[in-house]
Amino acid sequence: MPSATLIWLIIGTGLCLMELFLPTEFVTLMMGISAFVVALLAGVILGKLWLQVLVWLLLSAVLLVFSRRLLAPRRRSSQIQDAIIAETLTEIPPGKTGRVLYEGNSWQARCDDEKLPIAPQETVYVIRRQGTTLIVMPERLLHS
Repeated sequence: MPSATLIWLIIGTGLCLMELFLPTEFVTLMMGISAFVVALLAGVILGKLWLQVLVWLLLSAVLLVFSRRLLAPRRRSSQIQDAIIAETLTEIPPGKTGRVLYEGNSWQARCDDEKLPIAPQETVYVIRRQGTTLIVMPERLLHS
């Protein structure tokens, strides 16, 4: 009968190859790497099969959680994508905030150019969002 180390090496190789042919977002790869670690520990520390399986399961879960955190896409600071046009409700003085009507709601807004005033009822483009403040530019500047 083959040793426990050889069995864990075969399982690890099989799981890693499975990830190559059937991508599962690194799930089987992490399980394969865990099997390789258990293969290293099988002869030295872990003598009982149930203990080997327990270490393999726990290590697989830990590696999977950490790989998800490392490989997760970074989120953008702004969720503004579709509607980029807004209308000022109040004047936006240079370097200060005012109010704009954006997607049917009143938002605090500031001009991207710190020296530029924006009049009320003027159409503006939403460039980005910082917290609850929209950063806008007047339409007249962008179409000139």
